Amino acid sequence: MKGFGARLRELFGLPVRDEEFFESLADILLEADIGPAAAGRLLGELREQVRRQGGRDRESFLAGLKGLLAASLRVEALEPAPGILNLFLVLGVNGVGKTTTIAKLAAWYRRRGSRVFLAAADTFRAAAIDQLALWGERLEVPVVRQEPGADPGAVIFDAIASARARGGDLVLADTAGRLHNKAPLMKELGKIDKIVRARLDPAGYRKILVIDATTGQNALRQAEAFREAVGVDSVILAKYDSTAKGGVVVSICRDLGLPISFVGTGEKLEDLEPFDGERFLDALVAQE
Repeated sequence: MKGFGARLRELFGLPVRDEEFFESLADILLEADIGPAAAGRLLGELREQVRRQGGRDRESFLAGLKGLLAASLRVEALEPAPGILNLFLVLGVNGVGKTTTIAKLAAWYRRRGSRVFLAAADTFRAAAIDQLALWGERLEVPVVRQEPGADPGAVIFDAIASARARGGDLVLADTAGRLHNKAPLMKELGKIDKIVRARLDPAGYRKILVIDATTGQNALRQAEAFREAVGVDSVILAKYDSTAKGGVVVSICRDLGLPISFVGTGEKLEDLEPFDGERFLDALVAQE
């Protein structure tokens, strides 16, 4: 299947001012998972750009499109606040790679000198607790856990107390991801949120959403649900490939106002890197 950039370049058999050109461009934007709202605004801005500047050559038009996409992106570094205990509450539905992403974050921040603790607050799934415990052993990072079915708020409470008593800098907390059972999950997350807010400096508290970047508009709907229910401070894209469903990044930033902090590019602990908006757009509009 041809990528976004290759399909864009094929459009230039049509006059840039031609309505067929913009209809075809709309199809390409939607197929790249730039959602209807974001795609509609982009088309309006591109029409206005063409009206003001006249028909332009292919590369100039692509540069203009890239500039508009760049203006849509929001990028935010996810740095622990210095001198206080931080807690990153990691959100996401089951299956997106949330627990593996937590392990990658633990490795990332450990390499940068943080004393990291893990909190296994997805108590609904014994496998999630066990998986996080295994990552903790491998990384030599303390894991605060209780038995399956325990109160996740109690796990968070204990993790904060343990990290504070042992000189921790950062707690990375796993959470349940039963979005299909939305009301109980969101009630649970709301309770956790209240516990954290009562015990930590707000400057050290972040709610981080992990989404599977290959799932396109499903990822956008998940981000919207979590943002509305408990709030989201930033997004991590797992299973990232800008040439697959990469346009959803534009929708998340533009439609929901959420910044992207990291991308996960593989299964290894090292396969996590800060989101680079310029590199993302270069890959998205590349010919191949």
